[in-house]
Amino acid sequence: MFIMTGKKFLNSVSKSRVDLVQLLLEVLAETGAEYCVIGGLAVNAYAEPVVSLDLDLVVEARKIESVCKSAEDKGLNVKPFEHSINISSPHSDLRIQLQIDARYQAFLPRAVQKDILGYPMKVAALKDVLIGKIWSYLDETRRKSKRQKDLADIYRLLEAYPDLKKELPRHLRKKLE
Repeated sequence: MFIMTGKKFLNSVSKSRVDLVQLLLEVLAETGAEYCVIGGLAVNAYAEPVVSLDLDLVVEARKIESVCKSAEDKGLNVKPFEHSINISSPHSDLRIQLQIDARYQAFLPRAVQKDILGYPMKVAALKDVLIGKIWSYLDETRRKSKRQKDLADIYRLLEAYPDLKKELPRHLRKKLE
């Protein structure tokens, strides 16, 4: 009987010939950077998981430069964008996005240790994950398909934690009813 671990699953789905998540965790440990996972994989830590090729996280602002340098030293590609810095490898379809929006820095002290597909990682607190998803959904500059995924992630969190509904802005709460 063959049992596929979460790590093997993620690396299989992302066609990884390198364990990009493990490399990232090593970079974060080497640089001593505080971080927390946000986005869809953070939702997976609290609700029924769905497949995602995006690993979104917040890194403490003062450590972003050293994280990027260490990632480059490990042969990873680092590309800055307006709202994020993307880290990738030609050996994996997984996309790592460091969120540089300053609002997310407040999530770091509340992060909790969770398991995401076999990787022990710091994940934004449940309410912070929801807040981040609300910010993403309400950002009309994002592609509609991305915003629909954010809305689905909000639904996933509300199904698992119905009490979170009170955290939604009134207009979004009405839309979801």
